[in-house]
Amino acid sequence: MVLRAFVYSLLAGSATGLGAIPFLLFKKGLKEKYIDILLGFAAGVMLAASAFSLVVPSLELGGPIKFAIGFMLGGFLVDFVDKLIPHEHFLKGHEGIETKRLKGIWLFVIAITIHNFPEGMAVGVGVYTPHAFSIALAIALQNIPEGAATAAALLNAGYKPLKAFFVSLLTGLVEVVGGLLGILLINVAEGLLSYLMALAAGAMIFVISDEVLPETHLRGLERLTTYWVLIGFALMTILDLIVG
Repeated sequence: MVLRAFVYSLLAGSATGLGAIPFLLFKKGLKEKYIDILLGFAAGVMLAASAFSLVVPSLELGGPIKFAIGFMLGGFLVDFVDKLIPHEHFLKGHEGIETKRLKGIWLFVIAITIHNFPEGMAVGVGVYTPHAFSIALAIALQNIPEGAATAAALLNAGYKPLKAFFVSLLTGLVEVVGGLLGILLINVAEGLLSYLMALAAGAMIFVISDEVLPETHLRGLERLTTYWVLIGFALMTILDLIVG
């Protein structure tokens, strides 16, 4: 199971690099409009993955009370980390405690890392369920446009293509750590599975609502990106039905 969690989270996390490859080859950024579209699509995919591959199995396995506890705890944990750790968004600006030691690209890397860690945890927890492949597929699918959006935003901010590619790739690879932590916690106490599935879902939905969607709504493109959220949700729902 540990090896399976490692492989699945590695493949899912590496997809950010796959999305960044075109910007390594063509050395061009994207208009902000298309970055918002990519992020909206990624958010829709993750909403569907959270609902059908984590929320529903958690309810079936542990019932509504365990689900509610884990789900809310996931949101609280991300909120706590978000307020504590300094990080930077391209549009929302600085969040977390103020610091003069971390600047520029590292603050942005931390922001993406906060975003990706619960996704990796979902993959690790998921290997104990029949939804393991669909969870990994969903994470990988949304990581492709997320990696593209990250690389494009870095290029637009003046970073070189090679650095933009590696930063995009590394922000996805943090999911391996999250995946291994998830499976470690279940190995310590198998009864935590229902809680951890709900926790991963709550963490991801919190990130989508607090981090991803607000970024796409700051340029007056909320109607367009909302349609791409719907497209991502619909596509992932169909894929989950086919794979599941």
